[in-house]
Amino acid sequence: MTAIAEDPQRNVDFYTTVLGLRLVKRTVNFDAPDTYHLYYGDASGRPSTLLTFFPWPGAPNGRQGTGLTTATAFSLPPDSLGWWQQRLQSLGVDADAPVATSDEEVLRLRDPDGLVIELVASDGDARSGWDGVAAIPFDNAIRGLFSVTMTEQLLDPTAEMLAGMLGMRHGQDTSDGSRFVMSGGVEGTAVDVRPSNVSRGVQAAGTVHHIAFRAPDGETQAKWCMELIEAGVQVTEIIDRQYFTSIYFREPGGVLLEIATDQPGFTIDEPLLKLGQHLKLPPWLEPNREQIQASLPALRVPPAPQPDDADR
Repeated sequence: MTAIAEDPQRNVDFYTTVLGLRLVKRTVNFDAPDTYHLYYGDASGRPSTLLTFFPWPGAPNGRQGTGLTTATAFSLPPDSLGWWQQRLQSLGVDADAPVATSDEEVLRLRDPDGLVIELVASDGDARSGWDGVAAIPFDNAIRGLFSVTMTEQLLDPTAEMLAGMLGMRHGQDTSDGSRFVMSGGVEGTAVDVRPSNVSRGVQAAGTVHHIAFRAPDGETQAKWCMELIEAGVQVTEIIDRQYFTSIYFREPGGVLLEIATDQPGFTIDEPLLKLGQHLKLPPWLEPNREQIQASLPALRVPPAPQPDDADR
């Protein structure tokens, strides 16, 4: 998931010290290198744990609505929501009381830009999460992404792309909409689609920019690219993002989707224990480092973990 924020320091402070995610990469938006691209995840930034941000100082607030991803859910260990409710309340975070659905218990909160985050008590999530510098006990730490919610004017065209074209399984239907699930696992594989007659959303600070799906390697990604093109979908060329390669396209309701490779990963330009500590640039931007750094606001990040922390 990649979203838009306004203040980069406020963004770092919230996602590292409030939610306890690790800043695993501090780089720039390769298409607009005068702004940061900040990646948060577990100890190593594994796929299915990542939420990333483009923070644009001075960006106006966006508006939730149709054609946007309107909620991003993280997985928690069972029985953790009470602990999180107390933590968020003590920190003055804008959060609702936990709500029980037919299958899950969910705590909804909003980050400083108004981005909707959901914490889901999820049994059976074997991911280890990150228990670094935020004083969050390991037994309560966020495990990774659980699901995303897309709000659409029409359900069927989006459902056709997700299930008919991208191979997702149509899961349960609820009064709010339908869930679609990727094969190969439980956590981080669900997309909830909710039809609505609200006005179209406006993408700016506090909204999601795009959703990324995983491909294990470049060969698989290239096959998906060809299949989408043959189906009449407008797809970008394969783009080098340094830590993965990407293709982009839109689903019928307008949400921007990405298929990104798992490899090469975040340790290709800095060691595991130093992830996120320094501004990293791809080779084609490195000659402009001095100019790029001068255009970016200074950023204070949590200290690097000790070796025993990174091994937990």
